[in-house]
Order: sequence, then C-alpha cells, then structure tokens
Amino acid sequence: MNQSLAHAELIATFRRAELDAAHKFRLIKAVEKKGLKAIQAAIDTAAKAAKRRDSHEKKLNALGVSLKD
Repeated sequence: MNQSLAHAELIATFRRAELDAAHKFRLIKAVEKKGLKAIQAAIDTAAKAAKRRDSHEKKLNALGVSLKD
C-alpha cells in the first residue's frame, strides 16, 4: 500500500473518531434529564470514543503527522 494512501486512511479514521467523540460528549447533555444510569452510560460511551480518537492521534503522531492547529 502506498504510504501516503495509508496516511490518508489513518487521517480519515482519526477525523471520524474525532467527530464520534464530539457527538458522544453532546449526548451526555441530551440524556441529563433521563437519570443517573443514562448519564453514566453516555459518559462511558464518550470516554471510549475519546480513547479511540486519542489512539488514532498517537498513531498519526508516530508517523510525524500532526492535525492539531
């Protein structure tokens, strides 16, 4: 596989993970009136999404690709 293609795919994966993490954090606000269990489930889901995002970012940094402004 072409190295630049691999980087592009990893960047795209990171972008999707980044959007997913942001979406999951917004869900916490949406479920705040549904009770503590719903809030905890949303927090756990958001934490997992953030962990995936951070993992992809770490891989990109190892390749020398920085996407932060």
